[in-house]
Amino acid sequence: MKKIRTRFAPSPTGYMHIGNLRTALFSYLIAKHDNGDFILRIEDTDQNREVKGALNFIYSVLKDTHLEYDEGPDKPGKYGPYIQSERLPIYKEYADKLVDLGGAHYCFCSEEDIQAQREAAEKKGKGFKFVDPCHHISVEEARKRIAAGEKYVVRQTIPAEGITSFDDAVHGHIEVENSTLDEQILLKSDGFPTYNFANVIDDHLMEINCVIRGNEYISSTPKYNLIYKAFNWDIPMYVHCPPVMKSQTQKLSKRNGDASYNDLIEKGYISDAILNYLALLGWAPEDNEEIFTMDELIKRFKIERINASPAIFDQDKLGWMNGEYLKRMPLEKFHELAMPWYKKVLTRDVDLRELSMLLQTRILFFAEITGYDKKVLNEGAEEATVEHVPSIVDFIENTLEFNPELYRHKKMKTTPENSLEALYWVKERMEAFDNYSDDEALTQMFIDLAAEKGVKNGRVMWPARVALSNKASTPGGCAEIAHILGKEESLRRIDQAIKDLQNALNA
Repeated sequence: MKKIRTRFAPSPTGYMHIGNLRTALFSYLIAKHDNGDFILRIEDTDQNREVKGALNFIYSVLKDTHLEYDEGPDKPGKYGPYIQSERLPIYKEYADKLVDLGGAHYCFCSEEDIQAQREAAEKKGKGFKFVDPCHHISVEEARKRIAAGEKYVVRQTIPAEGITSFDDAVHGHIEVENSTLDEQILLKSDGFPTYNFANVIDDHLMEINCVIRGNEYISSTPKYNLIYKAFNWDIPMYVHCPPVMKSQTQKLSKRNGDASYNDLIEKGYISDAILNYLALLGWAPEDNEEIFTMDELIKRFKIERINASPAIFDQDKLGWMNGEYLKRMPLEKFHELAMPWYKKVLTRDVDLRELSMLLQTRILFFAEITGYDKKVLNEGAEEATVEHVPSIVDFIENTLEFNPELYRHKKMKTTPENSLEALYWVKERMEAFDNYSDDEALTQMFIDLAAEKGVKNGRVMWPARVALSNKASTPGGCAEIAHILGKEESLRRIDQAIKDLQNALNA
């Protein structure tokens, strides 16, 4: 059995889309599961779509995700060059050979000729399929016209009759009538190949024997196979992966606020968690386990476990998984990763390590520390709207407005009136207490205070929590908040809350 060789062949057209990264991951896992080679090839033949700097995006994402390729533009092997725009003479050579073999022909039709056929089909109410009048031109005559400087393209020649079939590892046996296939352009007039030609030539010359790509290419695969057969080349194994969708009916779309890999990293998701989640989009292990290291994925990833059904990208599920990664990392690592986010929003001198201990099990991704814009696509809307999610630690800067209604809590049996009473108790006890670095001791102080006053814990702790934060929801309770803020700032806030409550009740 030949060594498995897979490839990831992105176009340098911007940030790495989630679907593209999933394809790279599957290609890597399939190769490495069988100790094969994983190749990076840059498909830049559509020069109009190329984005400056996008090649560096590709390199950095693959490095960041540890999808280490064995050969590529910056890791030369014997099959290079690995950038398609550097292979133009190769495509010209094989396009001419394909013409000689009868698998392609030279076409001299103008855009006006093609448009005329399109308009004629529309008038008849028929679907458009270009019928090339250049079929009748002999190869010798065509090459004389080319030598004379006439503009041309190379088009694939499709048999008028018969069936082209292939087997796909995910979708099974597929048959297509040749009469339904259009004769696509293989080599453009500017000398650049189309994707539909270049990918076949490169896959063969680079000995790629397992092609992993999205299922949107299933309809084009019969045309690719006709090229393989014309050259009498071996056809690779095909693995057409299910699409990554936003919902059962909506594709992932940047316009609708769907994230690229870079967007997710900028929001503070962990690279390993993103890769782990993407592995489960269209693939399922043999048990219900969901958290895997890369080595575990390589060991367990099998082509036959890839699903044919669309994979739904659920950002809430990704958030849960990322949260699991955060919980499992050492506290010192979490604290190190959190520090740049603290610096963006916090100016007060507070106990940041205590804050990390508090947040590690409570946040799903680091942008929750700073607050972030969340894009929401409402039912029936064409474009996403933006909702701002406030910082989970915004209470630390003490910029939130006082609201007496926050002290009203049905379950805790608190009102603004009895909360004011409780805050006087709290102030007295906190002034006499010094061990603010011990959460357990702080918590016990509040519990003892409630017991002494003959009330439930919530009658004391809820007013203290609101007074310290001006919020009803915080990542920790009154003891943890007091620890983070320290004695001086905590007492200052209790004093201010007492004044604000008194003024509100007297108004």
